[in-house]
Amino acid sequence: MMEKSITESLNKALKNKEAIRVSVLRMLICEIKNKKIADRVKELDDEKIIKIVQKMARQHNESIEQFRKGNREDLVEKEIKELEILKKYLPEPVSEEEISRVVSDVISRTGAASLKDMGKVIGECLSLLKGRADGRIVGEIVRKKLS
Repeated sequence: MMEKSITESLNKALKNKEAIRVSVLRMLICEIKNKKIADRVKELDDEKIIKIVQKMARQHNESIEQFRKGNREDLVEKEIKELEILKKYLPEPVSEEEISRVVSDVISRTGAASLKDMGKVIGECLSLLKGRADGRIVGEIVRKKLS
């Protein structure tokens, strides 16, 4: 379903001659095809496609950070535009308050009491939030609550 939507967006971008959008969507489709080949499947479910988009978004965020350090504002702007296109294919992110509530709930359910239980709590939280929260933020909140 999601793959079809991405392909339709690419066709629309080609007709409208939107160079940046075409480039980003082609890269995304290429990553999806590579994942299909690696997994030896004909179709990927939306959850796996979202993980691919998240990975690409994370790479863009890292590039933005590096380009800012190198005073390359021209490249920062390009990466930001590409990131905005990718964000359209990601689920709506949850707020830090919502993440905090989920973390508290998981801690009470699992009986986690120390930093030794951190991995178990983070794993459970990320599975509940299903790609709508950044793992680093979840990790920070879990560390604060378990310290």
